[in-house]
Amino acid sequence: MAKKAKKASKRKPNAAFMKPLSPSGNLAAVVGSSAIPRTEIVKKIWAYIRKNGLQDKKNKRMINADAKLKTLFGGKSQVSMFDLAKIVSKNVK
Repeated sequence: MAKKAKKASKRKPNAAFMKPLSPSGNLAAVVGSSAIPRTEIVKKIWAYIRKNGLQDKKNKRMINADAKLKTLFGGKSQVSMFDLAKIVSKNVK
């Protein structure tokens, strides 16, 4: 007896990641004030970091804050790239 081959199901994006979120005032200064998905918020933050050369030269995992990012980072002058998800979560509704 021949077994039927299973159809390869396409991976569906998680709807929670695609839900538009409203950025807080501090976050809006960097990514804009319109409601956008979490994935786009992170992309825009990284674009801002690269455009302004804020990634630490020696330790690429660290992000140096300018005036806009310092308020977003809670007054810290440097944060780890792994803390970005936490910072975004605190600054969206």
